[in-house]
Formats: sequence, C-alpha cells, structure tokens
Amino acid sequence: MQAAARGLRDVSFEMGGKNSAVVFADADLDKTIEGLTRSVFLNCGQVCLGTERVLVERPVFDEVVARLKKVAQGLRPGHPDNGETNIGPLISPEHRDKVLSYYAKAAEEGATVVTGGGIPDLPEELSSGSFVEPTIWIGLSDDAAVVREEIFGPCCHIRPFDSEEEAIALANNTEYGLATSIWTENLSRAHRVAGEIDVGLTWVNSWFLRDLRTPFGGTKQSGIGREGGVHSLEFYTELRNVCVKL
Repeated sequence: MQAAARGLRDVSFEMGGKNSAVVFADADLDKTIEGLTRSVFLNCGQVCLGTERVLVERPVFDEVVARLKKVAQGLRPGHPDNGETNIGPLISPEHRDKVLSYYAKAAEEGATVVTGGGIPDLPEELSSGSFVEPTIWIGLSDDAAVVREEIFGPCCHIRPFDSEEEAIALANNTEYGLATSIWTENLSRAHRVAGEIDVGLTWVNSWFLRDLRTPFGGTKQSGIGREGGVHSLEFYTELRNVCVKL
C-alpha cells in the first residue's frame, strides 16, 4: 500500500482471516459436522476461508466437540497414493514449524487439547514431511493468541455461547473480516445474524459455496475491494463523467 500510495495507484487485496462458524442449537448437526470437517481440515487447514473459531450454542456444545473430535481422530495423514490417506502435509517445513509453535502456545495459554497438538506417527519414509496432527482446543480466553491470530493449519478452538447477541459479538471480536458460516434451521435468524457479522462472505448451512460471478473479498484486515465476475472488471475500469449541454 505504501508503494501504491506514492504513485496513487489502485489496490485490491484479498488477505487472510480468523474465520468463525456459528452453530445454533437448532442446527442439523449431521450437516454441521460435515461442513465443519471441510472448513477446518480441508487442505490441511491451508485455506484462507477456513474456520479456526467454532462458536457453539451451549446446549449442543459438548456434542459438537465430541463429534468433531471423532472426525479429527479419523483423519489419516500419509502419502497421497495411499487410498487410506485423507489429510496431507503442510506446504513447507517452515510453515509446519509455525503451526507447531501455535500448538505449543495453546498449551502455554492453558488450552484443553481435545485431540492432536503434535506430530503424527508416520513411517520412516514420510518422517521428513511437513505433517501435523489435526487439532482441537477448548477452554481458551478470548484474548489468547491462538484465538486471535491466523494459524493456517488443521486446527480450531471451540467456544460456547449463550445468546444470539453473544455469538455476534464473539464472531466480530477479531481484526479480520473475511468469512463466516452460520448453522441454524431458523432462516429469519440466519438472515439477522448474517447482517450483523462484519465479513465479506457469509454462508448459511454450507461452506465455500460460491458462484464465481459473485463478489469475493473481506473487510477490516482481510482486504480491500472485491473480485469475481463484473466486480473484477470494475477494478480495472475508470469511471468518467461526460456532460453535454443541448
């Protein structure tokens, strides 16, 4: 942005996020767990739209934690040619070390490790790979680094909430504003909550459902501008006003 400012050039950024998923007690939990499995663990968590903060209404909190734990423990890291492999490595040893540093920081900050938190046991031929365990935490404070900073790995913190207003406040309690997903069978509430969470992309009872013609991008520290369809063309278009007196 500093370089662009010197030349007064337009900029369009799609940055990272610390995305939330908001799970209400009336949600279809089968669909919810399926969606959370993808949004937390897809591509070993290396997705800018991925979920790292799961907010769950208290009546179903324990069930969501237990079911997502079962999913995480069922993920099998390994060689991509192995048919049993369903989660791969991180992009590099450097990024693996960064993710593992957050795993260690979570322990320092007092997290309860539901599952994971380290390096998986793998055959010798895969020992040099950048693998980490799918990890779930509970019990961290809202100002913990693991709750506030983007990790970009196969991990999430799950936190209970007691009201719609609290869920909205927690979802917005971040410097980022890229994406969120809302899980509820109450469509009126879904629209109401979607209008209050400050993000560029919101999914209801789904995740990463996208038409490439629709606007894509975030708010706050998650970016400037939108891409997708006509919105991409608008960035490269200079509006002009021509007035003709007749």
